Amino acid sequence: MLQVSFIREHRDLVVERLAKRNLDATQMVDEAIQLDEERRAIQTELDNTLAESNSLSKEIGMLFKSGDVDKANALKTKTTDLKESSKSLSEQLATTSNALNELLYKIPNIPHESVPNGTSDEDNEEIFKEGAIPKLYDNALPHWELAKKYDIIDFELGNKIAGAGFPVYKNKGARLQRALIAYFLDKNTEAGYTEYQLPHLVNEASGYGTGQLPDKEGQMYHVTEDNLYLIPTAEVPGTNIFRDVILDQSELPVTITGYTPCFRREAGSYGAHVRGLNRLHQFDKVEIIRVEHPDNSYNAFNGMIEHVKTILNELKLPYRILKLCGGDVTFASALTYDFEVFSTAQDRWLEISSVSNFETFQANRLKLRFKNNEGKKELAHTLNGSSLALPRVLAGILENYQTEKGIKIPDVLIPYTGFSIID
Repeated sequence: MLQVSFIREHRDLVVERLAKRNLDATQMVDEAIQLDEERRAIQTELDNTLAESNSLSKEIGMLFKSGDVDKANALKTKTTDLKESSKSLSEQLATTSNALNELLYKIPNIPHESVPNGTSDEDNEEIFKEGAIPKLYDNALPHWELAKKYDIIDFELGNKIAGAGFPVYKNKGARLQRALIAYFLDKNTEAGYTEYQLPHLVNEASGYGTGQLPDKEGQMYHVTEDNLYLIPTAEVPGTNIFRDVILDQSELPVTITGYTPCFRREAGSYGAHVRGLNRLHQFDKVEIIRVEHPDNSYNAFNGMIEHVKTILNELKLPYRILKLCGGDVTFASALTYDFEVFSTAQDRWLEISSVSNFETFQANRLKLRFKNNEGKKELAHTLNGSSLALPRVLAGILENYQTEKGIKIPDVLIPYTGFSIID
């Protein structure tokens, strides 16, 4: 969440930047400032009351030692009143602080100054495009028909077992899926990321820490009896490794990668754009996460972009990069670039990765700080990116690499699959 001190000191900037999200935050911002003023006033009064009470306690002790019992007993009555006052002030402080935090949790991150204006994904800005779109043979098939033709993904069986959005991969489809996961992890570890195997469920504090709660509560699967949530992305458990952690500046940057299944309740409408692997409730993804010094986070962000580009170039898939507009950037992100691969058989772009810089927004929730070279504590910057999300990469491979004789495997994946064609 935004630091209340930043909101207080840069009130007009916060309102102006949040307007990029098509959000009039004036009332929320002013209410936050007012609650903060009330909280600080109560805190000052409480501190003074406690200080006075402590001073009187010491004086009473001295009076008893000197034998001035009557004066000591008179002062004890005053300390009783002060204790009652401090108790009341503590309750007021807790109520005001809770109200302030609840409000701050609802205020999204301010977009980076470079984020374009816009109201939807149609206003996102294309900043890069790479790769020639292949010319397919006549009557080329979309991936869901290819999956059935070559018996590599069974959507109907997944529907039987769990419901729509839970495909069953089998035969060479399962092996290709495993190959992609291994390849992505290898690329990430070669780039310096440390591999983690992470929990697939998280507690409520973890959801709040990275900004999924309360913003995306309706999209997460909730295990109510244990109050745990199935993860929507490895970003949640991965970033929460550093919740309530104070790092030393020499430990930065922290870079981790991990593979997890991801679970999202988001309901899709019917139609070709949500068929097959286009939108799922369960899918596999390899994630990269960074904890950075604020001075280096945008250099790191650019490095993450280049890293994902390298992977897609090796897969030889046509792709483009979009800078998300204010109306499409996520709740916690300051700046997000989306990668989209071109699905030739569907004649449309499919999102396969988002790379985001959250600046201090998540770190403030997580209390993730570092000691700088002067020994002072600062909030770190957090970043994450898909490297990569598998379903639409797999869809892109199946569709773009299809031939009349079968589906070729990208050269870089053959050492991982052990086969060069699905036929």
